[in-house]
Amino acid sequence: MRRMGIGLQLYTLRSELGKDFEGTIRKVAELGYEGVEFAGYGGMQAEDLKALLDEVGLKAIGSHTGFQVLDENLDGEIKYLQTIGAKYAAFPWLPPEGRGEEQWPGYLKKLEGYGKRFLEAGIEFSYHNHEFEFEVMLGDLTVFEALYTYIPAQYLKVEMDIGWVQYSGLDPIALIQKYAGRLPLLHLKDFRKGEPGSGIDTVELGRGDLPLVPIIQAASDSEVEWLIVEQDTCANPPLEAVAESMDWIRKNYLDANKF
Repeated sequence: MRRMGIGLQLYTLRSELGKDFEGTIRKVAELGYEGVEFAGYGGMQAEDLKALLDEVGLKAIGSHTGFQVLDENLDGEIKYLQTIGAKYAAFPWLPPEGRGEEQWPGYLKKLEGYGKRFLEAGIEFSYHNHEFEFEVMLGDLTVFEALYTYIPAQYLKVEMDIGWVQYSGLDPIALIQKYAGRLPLLHLKDFRKGEPGSGIDTVELGRGDLPLVPIIQAASDSEVEWLIVEQDTCANPPLEAVAESMDWIRKNYLDANKF
């Protein structure tokens, strides 16, 4: 199995970051994570954040960036990502009122345009899925399929959230294999199945229903660069949750293989 980077999507620690952004970043490094994916920068100047990351030994994987920033301050976002040394940017989410079938042709055009701008700046642009991309159809394709059919690969990569894939009733391993070579970032997530129609119940890695070890093997075989832990909501204190997930990765991936 290949050695992939181990990162954390910082949205998981949003409450802690809101109280102490710099201190929380330090704690993430202490837990053994190698990189972070941002969902906001805590009001820090890019140069100061870069210095903090260098001090604690964390890599800036990239950031989740929505339409408001992409529409209003794309040049600024590109400069910020370049300054902190990030290689990736990802489009993260759409609100329910923005997911209609008639809206997606416009989104595809916009996303391709952003991807071109990012590529010119040496940054790879990707799309992070939830469940709705598998529910809305554009002709004979789901939105998820349409994104990667109509937008050229150089302009849009896959950031697959395997928790939402399985929640949607699909096979995450098969989907990882399908997008091999276009899938640099994998959100590693676990959840417990609830009653039909219930929301996703995200849990620490190893506590849920996903076949995580085979998923990691498929990611290794499919040229994934970063495994990024994310837990949408935490029943336990979030720092304890991400510590437990890191312990699971250490035991079941890092220590279980020879790199």
